[in-house]
Amino acid sequence: MSPLELVGALAAVVALLGVINHRFIGLPDTLGIMAAGSLFALVMALVGRHVPGVVEWAEGVASHIDFTEIVFQGLLGVLLFAGSLHTNLADLARHRGRVFLLATLGVAISTLVVGFGAHLLLALVGVPIALKYCLLFGALISPTDPIAVLALLKTIGAPKSLEIDIAGESLFNDGTGVVAFLFMLGIVSGAYEPTLATVAKLLALEVLGGLLLGLVVGYAAFLVLKGVDSYPVEILLTIALATGGFALAQRLHVSAPLAVVVMGLVIGNHGAESAMSDTTRRYMFQFWELVEEILNLMLFGLMALTLLAFAGGDRSWLPALALVPVVLVARFASVGLPALMLRRFIPRRTPHAVKVLTWGGLRGGISVALALSLPAFPGRDVLVMATYAVVLFSLLVQAPTLGPLLRKLELGQRK
Repeated sequence: MSPLELVGALAAVVALLGVINHRFIGLPDTLGIMAAGSLFALVMALVGRHVPGVVEWAEGVASHIDFTEIVFQGLLGVLLFAGSLHTNLADLARHRGRVFLLATLGVAISTLVVGFGAHLLLALVGVPIALKYCLLFGALISPTDPIAVLALLKTIGAPKSLEIDIAGESLFNDGTGVVAFLFMLGIVSGAYEPTLATVAKLLALEVLGGLLLGLVVGYAAFLVLKGVDSYPVEILLTIALATGGFALAQRLHVSAPLAVVVMGLVIGNHGAESAMSDTTRRYMFQFWELVEEILNLMLFGLMALTLLAFAGGDRSWLPALALVPVVLVARFASVGLPALMLRRFIPRRTPHAVKVLTWGGLRGGISVALALSLPAFPGRDVLVMATYAVVLFSLLVQAPTLGPLLRKLELGQRK
């Protein structure tokens, strides 16, 4: 199948899932496409147990989808740029302490709690997996997914302070989460020594390097935009920034997600205010909003289709499902402990913030992409299935019920 045929087939399938959701399910588009695709994978699993060849066909279809490559070499940079482009830098700066702790200390706490919790629980259910692999799972499942989170925040009407915390954390913690994943992967493969010096070096290179590159490239793009007054050319420049900036960061071995987020913040705030005409600003934001919506639909549809790789066979989902509450407990700890640390300095917070941040910590395509990139080791399939279980639970249970939770806690109107 040629690349054009594959893109056409995927677009047709995702569009069909969207129509099915619109006609029969009625969820918001991204979640509904994921739900429809998941139901399709479930039907394939049930049919495959009784009809010879169905499982092989499903796995053959899924084998044509290199989800990790599509996410990290295609969609991620564009979607992160689009999300950060719409983020108010002044609001984010006012919440910088909470966002920083959630995106750094929170990821570390969650990685440790998930890793040790998964190691103990899997041993209890008779599927023991080495601690180092469980910590690797903790690293890939701990960062919340900015693409899923930002799509949800448009619809639930959360209080402004909580929206900034959730959006800011999700935009930055995928960068720190990828660093944690690379560190654990290096330990598993023997490339890194588990020392504080190694962690510090990775943080300096990946995180600080990504932030610095984002500032430099973002400001350079701002200067170019300032000298141009043609909205098609300016939009094209931002496309080049989102894709080329991501590729440059990868080439320099710094955090590409963090670099692109910073570029989007620079252009969406400083650039939009002083380097664009009103016409350009209107077309720019409308273009990126449309791109974000379409690529979100494609991403969630692709994520559902990759479930076909696990559509049949004798794999047991019980150990994977058992890890869902472990991840929720870890999320509660990773939000609650930083909140306790900040209480002394920021005594006034939105009521029930820890509950909402815990339930609003959605996982999505980034965790799936990291899981599918795992090397072969004993128990890999269990941890990949656990990743799918957590993602499906967060998108099909947590996301649709977050709005009702806000209303129950009397937080449904923005404050």
